[in-house]
Amino acid sequence: MVDKLENLEHILKRLDSILVAFSGGVDSTLLLAVSHRILGDKTLAVTSVSAIHSEREMRDAERYPARMGIRHRIMESSELEIPEFVENRRDRCYLCKKNLFRQLSDIAKEEGIAHVAHGANMDDLEDYRPGFKAAKEAGAIAPLIEAEMTKAEIRQFSKKMGLSSWDKPAMACLASRIPYGMSITSDRLTMVSKAEDVIFKLGFRSCRVRHHGKIARIEIDPGDFEKVMTDSIRVHIVEKLKEIGYSHIALDLEGYVQGSLNR
Repeated sequence: MVDKLENLEHILKRLDSILVAFSGGVDSTLLLAVSHRILGDKTLAVTSVSAIHSEREMRDAERYPARMGIRHRIMESSELEIPEFVENRRDRCYLCKKNLFRQLSDIAKEEGIAHVAHGANMDDLEDYRPGFKAAKEAGAIAPLIEAEMTKAEIRQFSKKMGLSSWDKPAMACLASRIPYGMSITSDRLTMVSKAEDVIFKLGFRSCRVRHHGKIARIEIDPGDFEKVMTDSIRVHIVEKLKEIGYSHIALDLEGYVQGSLNR
């Protein structure tokens, strides 16, 4: 496993500068940490902000670069201005990433940076990821895939390097909570974000609130089922989600499944 970290370092040493698409998640944090260690100030982190990202995740994304003195830029990605994205077609992710990497490429040119990189890993190749097509079309690189790193290995390396993100739950944009074919609106994204905040504030580590109109389908780890069904917690979640606008609150008995709406 150590060889893979060394491989990543060798991959990055071949580059003269890099822009890292930085979400603050476990993958992009490791990529940014190693890039900064190898390339120093020739590393730039760029984080996109828009309605499809929760404020909680954006605050997290600001902390690490600030603490480490890494150059960091915030950009508005404005996905809700793309009509085809709002329609929520199955190529939604492609449209989003096409817009994202176009903007990242523009920033890279402005900054005189040769390479745009994203934090995809080997496990991502097993799921439906139309965004990869957009990344390739834009000439973006995926150093973690080139180093053949899996999610588990990235977590282990991150822990060894003392990165607080090492055990951070998987992240995904809020649009992924809305089934294909149901239009993506600011109101629906806000409902999802507020609903998940309610659950995270109760101490749950991973959670998805899938938006099915007036129905909120909650996915959490099966190990947390007993906790969520505690009367005080269950009643609190039901009350708060009804205040947000949901009329029916359901617990998915399968538990949290990454990319479940891709089925």
